[in-house]
Amino acid sequence: MEPALSTEALDESALYSLVRRETRDADEQAACLRDWDQVYEQLSPGQFEGRFMEVWFRGIQLFREVTNQSVHEEGLMRAGDRVLGVPVAMQGQGYFCGRPISPDAIMTMRGGDELDFRAPEHFDIVAVSVPVEVLTRYATEIEHRDIERELQEVAVLQATKSAVHEFRGFLLTALESVSRTPAMLQYPAMQKGLEHALLSSVVKAVGQTDDARSTASPTARHAIVSRAQEYMREHVEEPLTVEDLCRVLGVSRRTLQYSFQEVLQLNPVSYLRAMRLNGVRRMLKSADPQRHSVQDIAARWGFWHLSHFANDYRRMFGE
Repeated sequence: MEPALSTEALDESALYSLVRRETRDADEQAACLRDWDQVYEQLSPGQFEGRFMEVWFRGIQLFREVTNQSVHEEGLMRAGDRVLGVPVAMQGQGYFCGRPISPDAIMTMRGGDELDFRAPEHFDIVAVSVPVEVLTRYATEIEHRDIERELQEVAVLQATKSAVHEFRGFLLTALESVSRTPAMLQYPAMQKGLEHALLSSVVKAVGQTDDARSTASPTARHAIVSRAQEYMREHVEEPLTVEDLCRVLGVSRRTLQYSFQEVLQLNPVSYLRAMRLNGVRRMLKSADPQRHSVQDIAARWGFWHLSHFANDYRRMFGE
């Protein structure tokens, strides 16, 4: 197992850090990203395994995240930043902010945007997060472009394959180089050079699209799933059925099933069970065993048959 590593320079003008982590829990994985407020729910059954690496300097985050199970990610990225990420590997299709993603998609968000991402199994992503002010100034002064206007309401960039390949390759190379010799970042000149190279790669990738707005709008099925998820969370302790959801949302059973299958790769019943199991797991980790029993916590999340719950829990989390 690769150990966790954190390195910080003493000189504040050259402050930097390198972090490596291996996780065995979706919540641990969600907590890896500095200043992000995230919740991960494991959707596919089995032992969770994750890896994370982050380089931070001059307000820039360069990171790589690997997860073996399908995970639904929600939350907020850190304020004031623009992030662009590209898959390194993925098994099946994912859904990012209502848009389907392929291996050649570049995903982007701005601070304040809500993260809504269904990562497929065996997902590997490399990304860079930079202060909006820094990126905007660089694009304006160096390329004479209004990059925030170009990215307005765009969540998934359909760049050319060559542009995606180049962007992905540069981010991986930069991350690998710094991880091998992190002490290079103690020098302000080195930080400045890497910062400009990263900004240049972002601006170049955004400018090489076939149609930046081709996937600008969330799909209709994603809208149905989002409404269903919201209702499920508000009524998670109630014995919900598919029929209940159909009535509340005003859609047919077939439409509901197809929507969940496309967006989350699960049917509505399986998703509700996964959401409740993740809730039980979080509560079990923080509960006082002298005051709360497993049975009490399971019952609070709607599991009335303890042996069935134990089987479902073991199947989902591999423990």
